[in-house]
Amino acid sequence: MIEPTPQHDHDEPQDEGPPGDAPLPEMTPAQSGRSAELQSEAREAGSPRQPTEPSETAVAVDHDVAPGRSGSPETAPDPREAEPRLPLERTASTPPTGTTPDVATGAQTPAPAGRDDRGDEAVRNAPDPVPSPSSSPRERAILDPGTWGADQARALTRRDVLRPGGGPEVRDPARVLAFANQKGGVGKTTTVISLGAALAELGSRVLLVDMDPQGSLGVGLGLEPHQLQSTIYNLLMQDGSHPDDVIAGSGIDGMHVLPANIDLAAAELALVQEVAREQALRRVIDRVRFRYDFILIDCPPSLGLLTINGLTAADRVIVPLECEYFALRGMSLLMDTIDKVRSRLNPELALEGIVATIFDGRTIHAREVLDRVRDAFGDVVFKTTINKTIRFAEAPVVGESILTYAPRSKGSDAYRDLAREVLSRESSS
Repeated sequence: MIEPTPQHDHDEPQDEGPPGDAPLPEMTPAQSGRSAELQSEAREAGSPRQPTEPSETAVAVDHDVAPGRSGSPETAPDPREAEPRLPLERTASTPPTGTTPDVATGAQTPAPAGRDDRGDEAVRNAPDPVPSPSSSPRERAILDPGTWGADQARALTRRDVLRPGGGPEVRDPARVLAFANQKGGVGKTTTVISLGAALAELGSRVLLVDMDPQGSLGVGLGLEPHQLQSTIYNLLMQDGSHPDDVIAGSGIDGMHVLPANIDLAAAELALVQEVAREQALRRVIDRVRFRYDFILIDCPPSLGLLTINGLTAADRVIVPLECEYFALRGMSLLMDTIDKVRSRLNPELALEGIVATIFDGRTIHAREVLDRVRDAFGDVVFKTTINKTIRFAEAPVVGESILTYAPRSKGSDAYRDLAREVLSRESSS
């Protein structure tokens, strides 16, 4: 009969060998080294049991048992399994990244392409991509949510495609058209409002930009310039201003407005001391041009710095021309200004067309002026002419475009024809 093994007097009890076994032989140097490795792994895992002597069973099957486990089926479970783990923490039993376990064999095989073994939740919580400095303007607009602003949900139309990440696949940049003529009273503001409304009616997204300190563009759409807290002046002069804080509705679906008031007159003086003062408006427009199809700039009746800013930011120029002698005389000076801006500031600037406004075909003088303009500029002159009608004077009184105030009038039909002509020229350019 085998005598029970006596207990030792030190603090930690020594492991008992299996009943009925003979005394274990002395360990070889290889076995002694393996025992040290097991003890080191047990200490790292926080196991409360520190084996002092390996059993023959542990030595014999140590390659088939995971570290920290005993070969005996009655051995207590590894305390590490009761420890809390972070959701994405790699453990001894977690497959390596990029592999998936085979249920039948337990072998690890490469995961299918495009799969993330962290799980769907980790993928959804992954940060959005950040545009690099080398990204193109279009890529930066798509990757940076700040470029489509707080009203991006309202900016989506049937031509926008939602990206998998939830943001909009932004359209091509808007065509920027500046409406310029240094002579006042030729119908620039009326043309900007009416043409913008006609383009929006045909399904385009349109932004109107008022660069005239008189603020007539906002008045014509029902805004009160003196009550506006933020205008285009803030965007030109204050680096912290964002277009979303200034853009206002127009009462017409698909058309917004950047209004102005008398404060803009001070900007012309303040910009003189600024670096790249001629490109102040371009920097503002570049932040929103991926939201719209057309951006129409209403330039003031002068050839000062505000008009130069409008021409520098524009792709094309449309010249509203009243069919009178004084308006015709100023055309040569305007063409010289456009040529200078093209050669020094904006090489892409081109003359889109000349549109005859306030035309009264009953007078010989009006017909003669129109004929002279067509002889001088040829096909640059739009075929559509805007005839004089009292409806153009009545519409601003109620703060509406003529297309909503008198949708069946001849003036409304004329601007619809002009919008189709503009779209036709843009598609062929």
